Amino acid sequence: MCSPEEGALLRQEEVFSTTLARINTLVLQPLLLTTPEPSDPRDRECLRLLQQLHRSSQQLWEVTEESLHSLRERLRHPDSVGLESLLLLRNADHVLQVHMEYFESYTSCVVVQAFQKAAKRRSEYWRGQRKTLWQLLSGMGSEGSMGTALVQVLRQPLAHHLQQYVLLLLSLGDTIGEHHPARELVVHAATLFGNLQSFMRQALDQAVATQALWHTLGSRLRDMLCIPAHRLLQDSKDIPVTVAPLRAERVLLFDDALVLLQGHNVHTFDLKLLWVDPGQDEYTFHLLTPEEEFSFCTKDPQSQAVWQWKVTQAVCQALRGKKDFPVLGAGLELPEPPACRCGAYTFRGEGRLCQATYEGEWCQGRPHGKGTLKWPDGRNHVGNFCQGLEHGFGIHLVPQVCEDKFDCYKCHWWEGSMCGYGICEYSTDEVYKGYFQAGLRHGFGVLESTPQAPQPCRYTGHWEQGQRSGYGVKEDRDRGERYVGMWQADQRHGPGVVVTQAGVCYQGAFQADKMVGPGILLSEDDSLYEGTFTRDLTPMGKGKITFPNGFTLEGSFDSGTGSGLHTQGVLDTGALPPDPSSTCKRQLGLGAFPVESRWQGVYGPFRDFVRAGCPGDLQEALLGFHVQSSKVLRKSQEYLCCERTHPEDGTGSIEDILEEVLRHREPKALQQYLGKALSNSLHPLGKLLRTLMLTFQATYAGVGANKHLQGMAQEEVKQHARELWVAYRGLLQVALQRKGQTLEDEDVETRDLQVHGLVLPLVLPSFHSELFTLYLLLHEREDSLYSQGITNLSLFPDTKLLEFLEVQKHLWPLKDLTLTTNQRYSLVRDKCFLSATECLQKIITTMDPREKLEVLEKTYGEIEATVSRVLGREHKLPMDDLLPLLIYVAARARIQHLGAEIHLIRDMMDPIHTGGLYDFLLTALESCYEHIQKEDMRLHRFPGCWEPREAW
Repeated sequence: MCSPEEGALLRQEEVFSTTLARINTLVLQPLLLTTPEPSDPRDRECLRLLQQLHRSSQQLWEVTEESLHSLRERLRHPDSVGLESLLLLRNADHVLQVHMEYFESYTSCVVVQAFQKAAKRRSEYWRGQRKTLWQLLSGMGSEGSMGTALVQVLRQPLAHHLQQYVLLLLSLGDTIGEHHPARELVVHAATLFGNLQSFMRQALDQAVATQALWHTLGSRLRDMLCIPAHRLLQDSKDIPVTVAPLRAERVLLFDDALVLLQGHNVHTFDLKLLWVDPGQDEYTFHLLTPEEEFSFCTKDPQSQAVWQWKVTQAVCQALRGKKDFPVLGAGLELPEPPACRCGAYTFRGEGRLCQATYEGEWCQGRPHGKGTLKWPDGRNHVGNFCQGLEHGFGIHLVPQVCEDKFDCYKCHWWEGSMCGYGICEYSTDEVYKGYFQAGLRHGFGVLESTPQAPQPCRYTGHWEQGQRSGYGVKEDRDRGERYVGMWQADQRHGPGVVVTQAGVCYQGAFQADKMVGPGILLSEDDSLYEGTFTRDLTPMGKGKITFPNGFTLEGSFDSGTGSGLHTQGVLDTGALPPDPSSTCKRQLGLGAFPVESRWQGVYGPFRDFVRAGCPGDLQEALLGFHVQSSKVLRKSQEYLCCERTHPEDGTGSIEDILEEVLRHREPKALQQYLGKALSNSLHPLGKLLRTLMLTFQATYAGVGANKHLQGMAQEEVKQHARELWVAYRGLLQVALQRKGQTLEDEDVETRDLQVHGLVLPLVLPSFHSELFTLYLLLHEREDSLYSQGITNLSLFPDTKLLEFLEVQKHLWPLKDLTLTTNQRYSLVRDKCFLSATECLQKIITTMDPREKLEVLEKTYGEIEATVSRVLGREHKLPMDDLLPLLIYVAARARIQHLGAEIHLIRDMMDPIHTGGLYDFLLTALESCYEHIQKEDMRLHRFPGCWEPREAW
């Protein structure tokens, strides 16, 4: 059974639906008939509002019809269709929203007097419709103007309808009982529509007050402030207030803006970017805006409370984007708007932000958090802000005169200036990657131009106050030379080394970018010149040339007017041939640039980071970042918030890293941890290693691959290993300090043991390619003789080679020495000491000096094991027997560049092995290497040895 209240709801919906249809036909559609479209902007705005009201009315009629349909279904089938099926109950929130949208459209029309203006445009029509309109308002209004009639006819039916809704729903709730399944729905709907009644009354009061406000303002102010969205909440004419220091004559609080009138000047403040700060007394409170701060003072505490509460409430509503529902009362607790918000603002005051628009996060009236700052001239900054200044990671674009050309700065910022690591791509196609301080390049950095640039070059090194200063490497691709040395004020200044593509090397002093005083010049054929030069490295003035054959030429040199070199001096041909190491292996730069001071710009920031306790917010500024190409950024301003790889991606936060450091302190675990950390480009240690690799390649790869720089390179690799161990110890110290523990001091002996035994083998592969190339170049002559010796020895069959090397026959691994030559050859061909040969060949499969020495030790063990099997007893080989056997194994192993391998092992091996077994075995291998180099000369004493191996 259906209740009488449901029947009353049905009749109410039928009446309301009919009323809405009549209003649409008789009122709304005629209001929209304005042909042609008004030319005045204000009239066009009125037309837009009426069109919006018409759409809202249509939606309200449609939802009323849906509600009517659900009521009819309920009355037809009361047994099968439950009460909860009624649209008013099951979808009360949607019905409420449609009513609110209609009333919002209606009040917007009221604010700008759209009904009155429309009535004037068709006054004759409305005079004929006067009687019809008052019939729609029967019993609800009184005689008045047509504008008044239109205002009431579009509001009163809705107000009456809502009143009936509430009464009927409350009555329905009383009749169904407390335990009815639909009771909660009925109570909820009655509460919603009751609140809607209060909301409509308040909204109408605000709209009427706002409409009345326009009549109190002059035409100029009215044109500026008369906006449909505005709703007047408070006027200082009603409750006086004094504003300092602006001295406003009138204060208007709208629901979206605070307006201060000062003569003909209008100061408008967006409520979303307005912060309320309670004052020190009960008469005053303060307001913060992006550019100004002012105080509101009242005559009594009650007025102050009203103004502060209304401003605060308005700010909260503006931030939420909607009015309070249900309506908040004045006695409720004062709301607290969030200190941090999002919004957009265009700065108008003088200064660096003049006319700039900031959109993003704010806090207490200042840009704070992530945001975008745009200037009218095209400058653009996207990133983090702190108290109004660029602070943290940010991307800054500066447009250039050329179309579509920008300087793009992807950097870390500190209080408005670039500070920390950054990548800057300039419109000239130059790119700088490195550190900044106070907006200038400062510390370690790399500046590189494109190969297509007029003067392509690359500088890797240190900067001070935007200029190259300190130790650095510059590659001049146009001249085909590289400078390694000291800089000052953007010029070469101090000791330096120049290497050219032609293989010429110079070491000397520079002052103001010019060579000064005497220097050393090494040519590709190892001729040595000591004296003064021109900028093109041509001998000029007094000097001395030492030729590879030992001859010397000392005197005065001049390029002359023609080609060639002119000299006046003394040629000495009586000197003995020099030791090849005096010229061929002369090393440059060792005394000029102490290895400890070369790359302080790389080590320094890491030390500062550790000294500060490894703060997480500085981790990225220290280590750099990966960022998408600026070409993408320049295509669209929308993608300026680049997606860059953060340090925590793949490695964890700095806290996680420090925890890992603590968990891996045992020797085996430490070795695995360091290997993993150094191989990870996002780990602090891995990032440091990759930066060091960059400096190494910049110095010693390409043009810098010169044999005379091998000593410098070897020093640097060892120094990098020491610094990486110090860096690890620094992380460990911070990790222990956070746990309230201390790190024991490490003596020099322990440090060196860890550096050579643990760190150096882990980092050497990162530098091996460039370093080994320098060893190859330095020992090219010896390796060439060695290769020729190997080629000659490979012509021998095994037995003849053993005989030639004077290996004692009882040590030969042959089954029966009485066999014929052909039988013996068939039996032992390529089998003598095969295990030792295969073992020695593994020396090139690793870059770790210790592992290479272990290979050598195993090779020695395989030789002794083979000899012991031949003799049938354990046998220890003396040096006289070991050396020819080792020569045999080395000859059969055919290891390329054995000299470079031996010297690399000797230079990089752990000092603890000096004088031990490894040192002895390496010395023996060196002797083999030297013997093989001389075999070409010895073979001339054996004319039969040149016969092919197959003839033996």
